[in-house]
Amino acid sequence: MQIETCDSLTNVSAADWNALGDGTNPFVRYEFLCALETNGCVAPEHGWHPFHLLLKEDDGTLLAAAPAYVKTNSYGEFVFDFAWAEAYERSGGNYYPKLICAIPFTPATGPRVLVKAGQNYKQCAAALHSAAIQIVKQQKWSGVHWLFPPEEEAEHLVKSGYMLRKGCQYIWANDNYTDFEHFLSRCTSKKRKNLRRERKRVAEQGVSLEVLHGNELNNKDWQQVMGFYLDTFNKKWGTPTLNQNFFAEIGRTMGQQIIVVFASHKEQRVACSVMLKGSDTLFGRYWGCKEDFHSLHFEACYYQGIDYCIEHGLSRFEPGAQGEHKIGRGFVPTITWSAHHLTHESFSDAVKDFLDQEGPMMQQRCEELHALLPFNEQNTPQL
Repeated sequence: MQIETCDSLTNVSAADWNALGDGTNPFVRYEFLCALETNGCVAPEHGWHPFHLLLKEDDGTLLAAAPAYVKTNSYGEFVFDFAWAEAYERSGGNYYPKLICAIPFTPATGPRVLVKAGQNYKQCAAALHSAAIQIVKQQKWSGVHWLFPPEEEAEHLVKSGYMLRKGCQYIWANDNYTDFEHFLSRCTSKKRKNLRRERKRVAEQGVSLEVLHGNELNNKDWQQVMGFYLDTFNKKWGTPTLNQNFFAEIGRTMGQQIIVVFASHKEQRVACSVMLKGSDTLFGRYWGCKEDFHSLHFEACYYQGIDYCIEHGLSRFEPGAQGEHKIGRGFVPTITWSAHHLTHESFSDAVKDFLDQEGPMMQQRCEELHALLPFNEQNTPQL
């Protein structure tokens, strides 16, 4: 077996790439990753340089891969290492470039090593984990970072010499609910009343919701989606990295895996949310609005997603990073993972000391946040 690197996913066939992994996660599909590259979302001007890791047989057969990028900044990663970069550079080193194995702009847990069916997962994962370390040493980059791997893969990364970092996100679990009212029945009386009131307020303002799949949208629809997406950045600081061609392409190539919720008022669309669907999980990704309506964000981004999961039998809903307000709406605080290897030994020791202190505090904080959940104590769903 041999390790190769690839600076464009277009150099790999879609069939070969999609034959890796189990197909459950939409963000590691060829269609999603390639659309980011070919539409200029992942590009040097945004600090992203594709550098995918490929494990091949001697005859060139692709056995396993890891989406990877050389980064010249830390934006779009959602595992925040800005303080590390500042400290590294204060000490006279160059923190950038660095290598990350992750999905651009996507703080969602999912497989980071994709292995062809029939191959030994542990062997392939260990080869790619180790290869990443060797590459950053050879290139004299500051380190390599695996972002949002599942816990099982995080454990394999430790065995390959990585340090683990804990984070916390909020995830809704489908406890075999038959409808939204069944979900509410597991909540305390006060919380149940609050959630019902939020949904009612949206209707009282004359706002209606429409759920469409990617293959049901036309160019005008995607133009509206893009407008709402840009509106989010106009209201907050930040640089939009996605574009209309990207949205339209994944809508066309991923079809039923793309869910768009449009909100309309007086027959005019005023907001939308965009979600992606895996085999058992719904992922909330993008939101934007032109006009402010009470509770509309909660309805379009959370409650419509919960309804969709119940209707389609999905077991989990991950609505995105951050936001403790999600907890009171049924999203359970859950530990997430990242894994890090830094080439500078003294700096690595300092980061390890930091992680040894941060980890227990993050665990404790995540557990304490459970007190904010809306459920009756005996009805908290298990993830």
